[in-house]
Amino acid sequence: MIARPPLAVSLAALAGFLILMALVLADWAPIERLDLAASGDFRSYGASNRDVISFVRTATDVAATLPFLAYGCAAVLYFAVTRQRGAAVFCALVTAAIPLLWGVMHWALHRPRPLDGFVFVDSNGFPSGHTSHAAAAGLAAVLLLWHRVGRLGRVVTVVAAVLFALLVGATRVVLLAHWPTDVLGAYLLGLAVVPLLARAVPARERERAGA
Repeated sequence: MIARPPLAVSLAALAGFLILMALVLADWAPIERLDLAASGDFRSYGASNRDVISFVRTATDVAATLPFLAYGCAAVLYFAVTRQRGAAVFCALVTAAIPLLWGVMHWALHRPRPLDGFVFVDSNGFPSGHTSHAAAAGLAAVLLLWHRVGRLGRVVTVVAAVLFALLVGATRVVLLAHWPTDVLGAYLLGLAVVPLLARAVPARERERAGA
């Protein structure tokens, strides 16, 4: 069975995402000050720690689009082969929806990235694609495993998922590939969309997913 968080969780995350997006697009001064201050600190740190930046530049790619699609397709294939149709459908939905959603927003929303970052990405920046992938993958893993493992397993899964998402988000800010609010928007996007996709799987198939 695929776990389903209360609908209020997704609705609250969606409301938070829309509010943040509106403030970002309106160039709200408090957000701009926070973004500039944080990115300025990381710029100074990165300039003095080139070895760390080289490592982070490599580590961040674990949540790039192609690896995310590969992980998702592998999960779909595994659940399809083991006849867990609900889990396969859920993984397929997450794998397709998350890149599509942030990709559309990158195309439609004008949000420049920090100038002269430690990586070059020629696109708009809200929300962070890498972080959206990490948040979605981590949350999907939690929902898939919630009814399959005991209490300790749940704790381990949640901690691992949170750490993974936080670490990937941190790499995007450290590399000046994104503003902190781009990363926050990605977390809210994942928290809003993934539980809704779990609800989109028919109840009968959700129960079979835990078989």
